[in-house]
Amino acid sequence: MYGIALDLGTSGFRAQLIDLESKEVIKTAITMRHPLPGGNVMDHLDFAIQVGPELAHEIIMDTVGKIFEVFGVDTTLIQRLAVCGNPIQLSLFQNIEIRDLAYAGENKQRKLGVENVTRDARVFPANELFEGIADLPNCTVIVPPAIKHEIGADALAMMIKTDFMDKDVPSMVTDYGTNAEMAIKVGDKIITGSAAAGPAIEGQGISCGMLASPGAISDVNPEGDYWRVTVLDGLMNERKGHLIDPISGVIKEPSEVVAKGVTGTGVIAALSLAIESGIIKKIPELPNGKLVLGDMIEITEKDIEEAGKAIGAIRAAQLTLMLAAGVDYKDLDFMYMAGATGAYVNADKARKLGSCPNFAHNIIQFGNTSVALARDLVMDESKLDEVIEIARRIKADHLMMATSSEFSNIYVCELSYWTQGMPLEMYNQMLTMYKLPPLPETFENPIIEKKVAKDIDEVGREGLKIVSDLGIIIEEEAPECILCHKCEKECPEDAITIIERDGQRFANYNSERCLGTSCRRCVAICPVDAIHYKTISIKK
Repeated sequence: MYGIALDLGTSGFRAQLIDLESKEVIKTAITMRHPLPGGNVMDHLDFAIQVGPELAHEIIMDTVGKIFEVFGVDTTLIQRLAVCGNPIQLSLFQNIEIRDLAYAGENKQRKLGVENVTRDARVFPANELFEGIADLPNCTVIVPPAIKHEIGADALAMMIKTDFMDKDVPSMVTDYGTNAEMAIKVGDKIITGSAAAGPAIEGQGISCGMLASPGAISDVNPEGDYWRVTVLDGLMNERKGHLIDPISGVIKEPSEVVAKGVTGTGVIAALSLAIESGIIKKIPELPNGKLVLGDMIEITEKDIEEAGKAIGAIRAAQLTLMLAAGVDYKDLDFMYMAGATGAYVNADKARKLGSCPNFAHNIIQFGNTSVALARDLVMDESKLDEVIEIARRIKADHLMMATSSEFSNIYVCELSYWTQGMPLEMYNQMLTMYKLPPLPETFENPIIEKKVAKDIDEVGREGLKIVSDLGIIIEEEAPECILCHKCEKECPEDAITIIERDGQRFANYNSERCLGTSCRRCVAICPVDAIHYKTISIKK
């Protein structure tokens, strides 16, 4: 019998096939993007609200079905499926209420008839969800609880799978990703929050960016006047890559490990080195407008701005949590870094840029805690009782960054620093004007401990499989279309194609490439109002 551990991440899915008798991981499968249109969790929620949660659910389930196909086992032998993710992803997966996540006001929710929504742990037959997608007659689905409706199983996982919960000194944990969940613990009190960092922190939204996957540059280090890149191999291990001049792009020493792109950790490393070496004298300006990391792999000034927005959002949120907890910056004892960025990033370089607090005394790096918690539940279903008890004991206060004036004011400074090159002296002057403490002093020589060598610590004996093209097309009838193809030229992701079939015209959107309802550039450019991005369906 088999089990599957599934992490519904905002930027992509991670899944592991497990032999329940030997407790061994057999194979790992990952998607390169999230199947829903959009680049962050709010895009996914907005898409589901606008076009209907049933369609969003169908797209997610179709993707999970493709992952099952990659595993290549008889689905009647799958006994358990444990699923982790944030509340939006888990709600769409289960096809349950999402409007309480979309509308914060109680009056608005009451008018919609959305009250007393709970997201407790669930254990139920898989065929309730997978009918028509996969035959799972012997499988039980396990969904861990949310602590409260804003704080999901992924945040619970980052607390449980580190030793964050055991600390009695001020400690912080952050799951570095598109939504950057985080928490601070002071004594028995826990305050949680999240920063809408966007996809750049994981390498997406960067011109040559990619998720942490084979071929991704995950780190950069100086060797004389050259930079040595670190590249992830087929098993997601870090390997020595080529030696390159980042300004001219001349490769002094080629490597057999071929780089395909750069992930968020590689961008952080490159920016840190460029600033420290003086290549960048004023952010975001670059010599010749780019840093060259490999053949056709370049970081542009626009990329620096995008990465800076992500780094700035995370630092602003972390500082805001510290203020809310009433803890002086200098008193933060432990900082836990989770997620792919938490695993691969050079923590010292992250400290210099601000995505990891430079005032923490101890920094401990972990990998993907969501898939790790799901794996625990697959191997031993009784652990769910333990997880439920931990969730019950956590008396978490949740800080909404969107309504925090402290976060807003700090983030304004971050944007000025990253996009306009504002000096740190002026940054601190602005904080003083807002009656906020200045940026904290750097704690020298912190203890940095890396608990894992890679994001997913064990990919299994059959290795890692990338589901690179999900092939999910959403379609909209466009009878008024005049075949000008302006929408295709306008799309920044080449996600839309206008086709004719049986005398009718349709707009076909590649679901995983499309930026969703937050973009709609195709809708705006259409001269005859032929497409609306509302009445769409999956093309079978």
